[in-house]
Amino acid sequence: MGFEGVQVRVIYFTRSYNTHDHRFLASLAGAGLDVFYLPLESAARRQESRPLPAGVKQIEWRGGTRLARPARWVDYPMLIQDLKRVIREVKPDLIHAGPVHRSAFVAAAAGFHPLLTMSWAADLLYEAEASRWIHRLASYTLKHTDILAGDCRAVEDKAAEYGFPRERVALFPWGIDLQKFKPGRNDALRQQLGWQNEFVVLSLRSWEPVYGVDIALRAFALAARQVPQLRLLLLGGGSQAEKVHQLIHEQHLEERVKLPGQVGQEQLPDYYHASDLYLTASHSDGSSVTLMEALACGLPAVVSDIAGNVEWVQLDGHGWVFHDGDAAGAAQCMVKAYQEADRRATMQAANHRLAEQRADWNKNFKVLLDAYDRAVALAGNR
Repeated sequence: MGFEGVQVRVIYFTRSYNTHDHRFLASLAGAGLDVFYLPLESAARRQESRPLPAGVKQIEWRGGTRLARPARWVDYPMLIQDLKRVIREVKPDLIHAGPVHRSAFVAAAAGFHPLLTMSWAADLLYEAEASRWIHRLASYTLKHTDILAGDCRAVEDKAAEYGFPRERVALFPWGIDLQKFKPGRNDALRQQLGWQNEFVVLSLRSWEPVYGVDIALRAFALAARQVPQLRLLLLGGGSQAEKVHQLIHEQHLEERVKLPGQVGQEQLPDYYHASDLYLTASHSDGSSVTLMEALACGLPAVVSDIAGNVEWVQLDGHGWVFHDGDAAGAAQCMVKAYQEADRRATMQAANHRLAEQRADWNKNFKVLLDAYDRAVALAGNR
């Protein structure tokens, strides 16, 4: 980075603390930056059990751990004022903030520059489209952003609709650890599940409306009627848990679906290696990390035809694509995947090669560091 001979002070301002945050924080600290972690939401929303990476300092403020509940819109004036205090005390060289209409909005409203806003894809592609209020917050934030970081072309295109200059977008898939996620076979887990000779489909998206878990389940039920050998590993959890269990019961899938719950990063490769096919029915997404992990492990994929997915899965090359929301279409894709064993074998090498070319976190992270330099330079010219 710039600032030769000076340790750069960065406030990493996020909504809560999840696996992605842990990775960004660890890489920033590992790159020699002086990193300060600022959570918008209460600790109750944490989705990552690991502690903060070594060298990262957590900031105490009126948000985060002091706010005993998730932040509400009425809290924003108070949070904006307290962020101004934090800025005076920490004296950061840059604030890296996201999602767009939450943490980044607070930073923008505090008037700080340089501000690198990081879209989490769903903020611009889904939430801002569903709410006029969120759309206004996103618009305000982008007008006060120096550099926008996004993980797919769909984010850049959407930001352009707000009038954000494309030349100020830093685009990079968040990427994965290619040493951890690579082709393999886990017969022990398949045996533990009792599915040694079955065709195992894997779904890893959260059980939230935006990720179409209900479509995935309905599609699997339709496909399983045609192919009795199909089985489904449905990891995760979320607000649609009741609906998930209801669908499993209504479709008589109790013997064909396993619900392992939330699985830690260390165990995730085992589930990819125990599976034959990856499935996502997301209605909105950026460059999905779980999709990249699946490709790196050589799994062919069945995906909805949203922009974030088709940047990775090309029909006939890396998997099968169905129209968003079309459970019958997704079912037919799963049936084809089962029937076309030769194509699956060809896809294994192609998918791993694609991940090596585009999903290497160690390479992609450098784009973020370059974006920091650009944000500082732009702010200096204001």
